[in-house]
Amino acid sequence: MVKKISTKVLYNANCPVCNFEITHYKKYADQSNLPIKFHDLNSSALTAWGLDADTAARRLYVLHDGQLSSGVPAFLVLWAQMPKYKWLARLVGLQGARQIASACYDYILAPLIYRWHLQRMRKQAESNTK
Repeated sequence: MVKKISTKVLYNANCPVCNFEITHYKKYADQSNLPIKFHDLNSSALTAWGLDADTAARRLYVLHDGQLSSGVPAFLVLWAQMPKYKWLARLVGLQGARQIASACYDYILAPLIYRWHLQRMRKQAESNTK
């Protein structure tokens, strides 16, 4: 029986940090035959998400059973779909832990990773014009 894909992940494969983490999850999901599909925002798959590339590059997005989430809530949805990481979803989802994780992601990690993304894009554009 073919499993219906109910969880989709949008990530930036050009970001070394994002790609490293999502490649790990994708490998696990594939090996475990989990109904999770991973979409690179740098591909034609982005149009189906209804997001522009800049918005999508700022954080992780997960679409699960028709509901879109981003940031830490998106990680919680993704982890909850993977048996190996359900404990992490439960731990980070606890009152207090979720607020701390969200604040760290929203105000430190995501902006830092996004700035690195913009720097890589600028350097790539400069090298293409030479």
